[in-house]
Amino acid sequence: MFGWVFGVTVHAASTVWASFMAGLAVGSLLAAKAGDRVRVPLAWFGGAELLIGATAIASPAILREIERAYGAAYSSFPHSLPALTLVRFMMAFAVLIVPTTMMGATLPLVVKSSAFRTGRLGERVGLLYGSNTTGAIVGTLSAGLWLIPGFGIQRTFAIAAALNLIVGLSAILVARRLQPGDVARRLHPSTGPRWPELVEWQPGVERSPKGSALRIVVLGVFTLSGFVSLALEVVWFRVLTLFLRPTVYGFAIMLATILAGIAIGSYLVAPWLDRRFRWIAVLATLELALAFAVVFSLGPLLQLSAFSDWLTPVVGRVAPAWLAFPIAGSLLALLPAALLMGVAFPIGLRVWAGSDADESETVARRIGLFYSLNVAGAIVGSLVGGFVLLPWFGSRASLNGLAAISFGSGLVLLAVSELRRGPRLIFGGAAAMLFAVAVARSPDPFAQFIAVRFPDERIIWRDEGVEATVVVHQSSGGDLAMTINGNHQASTDAGTTYVHRRIGHLPMALHHDPRSILVIGLGGGATAGAVSVHGPSVDIVELSGSVVRAAAMFEAINYGVLSRPNVHLRVDDGRNYMLLTPKRYDVVTADVIHPIFAGSGNVYSAQYFRVMRRVLNDGGMVVQWVAGTNVEYKIIARTFLSVFPETTVWGDGSLLVGTLEPLRLRRSDFERKLRTAGGAQGFRDLNVESFDRLRAAFTAGPDELRAFVGDGPVLTDDKPVVEYFLSLPRDRDVDTSSLKGDVSRYIVPE
Repeated sequence: MFGWVFGVTVHAASTVWASFMAGLAVGSLLAAKAGDRVRVPLAWFGGAELLIGATAIASPAILREIERAYGAAYSSFPHSLPALTLVRFMMAFAVLIVPTTMMGATLPLVVKSSAFRTGRLGERVGLLYGSNTTGAIVGTLSAGLWLIPGFGIQRTFAIAAALNLIVGLSAILVARRLQPGDVARRLHPSTGPRWPELVEWQPGVERSPKGSALRIVVLGVFTLSGFVSLALEVVWFRVLTLFLRPTVYGFAIMLATILAGIAIGSYLVAPWLDRRFRWIAVLATLELALAFAVVFSLGPLLQLSAFSDWLTPVVGRVAPAWLAFPIAGSLLALLPAALLMGVAFPIGLRVWAGSDADESETVARRIGLFYSLNVAGAIVGSLVGGFVLLPWFGSRASLNGLAAISFGSGLVLLAVSELRRGPRLIFGGAAAMLFAVAVARSPDPFAQFIAVRFPDERIIWRDEGVEATVVVHQSSGGDLAMTINGNHQASTDAGTTYVHRRIGHLPMALHHDPRSILVIGLGGGATAGAVSVHGPSVDIVELSGSVVRAAAMFEAINYGVLSRPNVHLRVDDGRNYMLLTPKRYDVVTADVIHPIFAGSGNVYSAQYFRVMRRVLNDGGMVVQWVAGTNVEYKIIARTFLSVFPETTVWGDGSLLVGTLEPLRLRRSDFERKLRTAGGAQGFRDLNVESFDRLRAAFTAGPDELRAFVGDGPVLTDDKPVVEYFLSLPRDRDVDTSSLKGDVSRYIVPE
């Protein structure tokens, strides 16, 4: 939802993400100070949940006001990235500070409320962490597979808020049943069993200088662990998207797989956490194993097709079979490392929280500090992963570097562990040699991607930019193709070139005098280049700088668009640009974006088309490509018609030309443009070398299109069902052969 306000650039999204995570860290620190002082922490936990629910209910309305305020004040902001980032951070933080602070406070409070009921703190921490993560899995999958496509974002907010309110009220009711005397006795036990020692050290070592130093080492390791885990998610998701395609289901399954590994690991270790073990040595082993799991995480993807084929009938019994492929990829790449993370976190938290009964007085403070530092590391990790590691070093080096941090943490823990010096040296030395071999033999993700997706092609160029991963590869026939985040976007083959070029040439033929053009998305540049050869002023807004660099390799199909003097390029979010720009255009068009890919709802919704209409001059037009299944085509076309009531259909039915007044075509206008060098070339490439050929390209008018699509829902930002495509019937492709109309009513006599 913040993407509607600030755009979906990585800078804007990271600003919101940092605001969210900062609130979690602040809440955890506040609870760390207050959790050991309050008499009934369970009641405070309930109050925090009630506040989360209340702010969730209010969030959509608040965000609408933020969008209006941001749009109204945008022209007065300094238009530099640091200044805009600061403004966005302050606005996002103002919206998110209350709910995220409350979220961050819940773990210390609920652990404290459990700690005073029993001495088995370790088991409680493991069970609570695993249970909370299990809930996160259910929330992730429910939102991605069911709630948003079925109910929309606003109602999903309401459902989530209602659950928070139920949790909060339940906690308060349970807390009220506790008698003050019981609470006092449980907080200050005078009798009863002491918590068992955490490691095989002498009694009281937890309070010795050596014990304190060991705890500090553990705290530092898990601050780094937060950094590594979120940076890994950034790299993993970017690489896996190449293999699994950028769909909402793929992202939901990747996240759910990581959470599942963490939950399973936490559950597995929970019963053992209050027993006597050499826990520092165990943690060292886990960190070393995690390093190997990260280095080898992408290697199994070579078996993705075979594993997916085996898994498809299994998944098909309980869910859409289409999900088997992303599930297979996520299990192969992510689950082993996530399991190790899930085992390690409760152990580290238990070691840091302490083992002596006297320290039950400070358990909330310790857990709050541990969690807040882990989250702070996660904030830095997510930003460094996206802004530094991937664009500067690439995915292979980034994975190896993050694995090395984990490996180094393991060696530090091994050095201070309970093991004797000799075993430590042997174990550490052997692990180091094996790790060096593993890094040297680690796979190149791009080579694997091409081997799996395009086995007969070779990589020509690649770039892991801040916004996207772009690969240019060449077929055996010599044609170049571009993929963006694993999605095919451009090609030099004749068929694809024509599809993209005609989106630019057609409005130049239809508009009586096009002078200013806006093109959303560059891709290979064929659409923008087609517009540019006709001579008008062309503004291109492209989200990714990597795509701009790749487009330079497609001059054979894009007319050298990036070097033309009438072309102006801006790297930005196209929707956000249209929302905020004071400029107006005669024509707005866009590069091809397939409706099933993640984020497509932002460029097919009624709100998006209204933003397009906002930037049109009087008499202007919008050209929209549309395709897909029968249901997808009709819902997109119906949405477009709701904003542009005089829409006409051209070509094979895949091009919609939206206007607010009935279209008017004059032979003299077309022939005037045909006499220019750019017009002659452009219309020849469009295969409409005469006005009669242009007339023949007409398919239908608004009445025929309206009858073809029928009554039904339209796409909205709140309910972007085209990208949640499994919620729609996919059994039939669109057939526009019955879509026919008479172009003569739009011909103006000379």
